[in-house]
Amino acid sequence: MDRFDNIPEQALAWHRAGDRAALATVIETWGSAPRRTGAQLAISGKGEIAGSVSGGCVEGAVVVEALEALEDGTPRELEFGVSDDDAFAVGLACGGTIRVLVEPVGGALSEALLAELAQARADRRAICYVADLESGSRSLTATGHDGRMRMDRSGFDDTAPRVFIGVHNPPLRLIVVGAVHIAQALVPMARLAGYDPVVIDPRETFASQSRFPETTLMHDWPDEAVQALGLDARTALVLLTHDPKLDDPAIEQGLHGNCFYIGALGSTRTHAKRVARLEGAGFTAEQIARIHGPIGLDLGAAGPAEIAVATLAQMTQVLRKGA
Repeated sequence: MDRFDNIPEQALAWHRAGDRAALATVIETWGSAPRRTGAQLAISGKGEIAGSVSGGCVEGAVVVEALEALEDGTPRELEFGVSDDDAFAVGLACGGTIRVLVEPVGGALSEALLAELAQARADRRAICYVADLESGSRSLTATGHDGRMRMDRSGFDDTAPRVFIGVHNPPLRLIVVGAVHIAQALVPMARLAGYDPVVIDPRETFASQSRFPETTLMHDWPDEAVQALGLDARTALVLLTHDPKLDDPAIEQGLHGNCFYIGALGSTRTHAKRVARLEGAGFTAEQIARIHGPIGLDLGAAGPAEIAVATLAQMTQVLRKGA
């Protein structure tokens, strides 16, 4: 799922407004296809569109097929070869082939199922849309596809080649405690990598819009702010203050939560003291082992920007490889 897209929600809104709608999804790609598997395009009965399934090469043909699908209520599987010339026109080095599934809302894709999908997305609940192209059944599930969810990898089931699994993960989120120099480098890097960053620091001089433009800032005490935000499996928690009074309560919230990454700045000696404090607070060795400290991959980083690179690299490694 693309960061912050609202394609299913737009299709649902058009359908409920009486305009009718279809949802087109890239279900398979070969070569240098313009969009990845799972990319979606919503089409209204009036020909309006939201999203894309290519770089602009095949959208016109998909719209025509979608409008026809709305007339008979049946899904369509389409295949397009994107030529090298067309690919170059939309900024790609070479072409590829894509398969697209077109589903009319209220037909192959029921309004109730689409509404349930939209609600899961609104609630930041990871969920998979499962389309059996052989039987025609459609369903949603939050279990059984952990690897696909971790990798954000939609595609056909390895054991059932006609069953497509569309992964709908919440947008990635980064919670940074400590509005320090490293955070100033990390926040824009993380945003480019697809994260929605939030910076927490009760010191308003540090956590200011001039230092963190266009960033959500919270001036509450870190544990209260972290608790208010919530920690789910698509959230990374990074602690950069060096101050146990600020870091430790937030770390404790992280250890009780379900965030996929916890990283804390500090030397090996500083981290050993942190571990001792957490042990004294009753946390187990297994819980404490979730903390990456000293923070970041061992790249020999020097300076705030390089430490930010090492931190983002480690977040990516944990997210994608689970380690």
